Amino acid sequence: MKREQIFEFFRRLAENNPSPTTELESANPYQLLVAVVLSAQATDASVNIATRPLFEHVKAPEQMIELGEERLRQAIKTIGLFNTKAKNVIALSMALIDNHGGEVPRTRDDLQALPGVGRKTANVVLNTAFGEETFAVDTHVFRVCNRTGLAPGKTVEEVEGKLEKLVPQPFRGDAHHWLILHGRYTCKARLPECWRCPVIDLCRYEPKTLAPEERTKPSAARTGRRALSTARIAKGRTASTRSAGRSRSRPNRLP
Repeated sequence: MKREQIFEFFRRLAENNPSPTTELESANPYQLLVAVVLSAQATDASVNIATRPLFEHVKAPEQMIELGEERLRQAIKTIGLFNTKAKNVIALSMALIDNHGGEVPRTRDDLQALPGVGRKTANVVLNTAFGEETFAVDTHVFRVCNRTGLAPGKTVEEVEGKLEKLVPQPFRGDAHHWLILHGRYTCKARLPECWRCPVIDLCRYEPKTLAPEERTKPSAARTGRRALSTARIAKGRTASTRSAGRSRSRPNRLP
């Protein structure tokens, strides 16, 4: 995409959703950090179901340590990989207490030094909790950037680097939220809903997915081909019947 197209791309997403944010529920940076760690290979909805009762009692790393790994495991057992995640949450909570006075650090390096925290998680926390202009690339962002041609790349790091260079102001702060939500609800993995996409004319994806009512209508060409095929079959059957009739009416020749 050209720079003016990129600006228009985000302008339209912003017009449709002026105040995007994460769908993970949290009340402070620590809860957000825990929720993002738990969301790996899980849906935000499933994480929210588990964390709502958990976060009523656990609002700080000290309270998580007091809860303990076993009770945390029971609280999040509906989430995939809950055993490993429980260990990481307890370990990162201890690291926050020991190394950061119980506070969530505000640098990517410090965040990534925590157990269970990768670059994507660090970027989400920096952006959502602290307002940093970071670009967390998850599966939705990666798909949208490659499918549309916005910031194509073979790796997450390559896509993130291109977004860092290409996303203009005033869209940098919320860019990754718009891309995640666009990928989650419109530019879906199995069947992108192109018919209701606000950036359809800017997107290089082909062929565009038709609206459901359009996909159910037989095209004129397809209807014509079907009728022609039916006629040929009927004609062939008629010819076969006539040929069989002539064969039966012939008298047997005497030797």
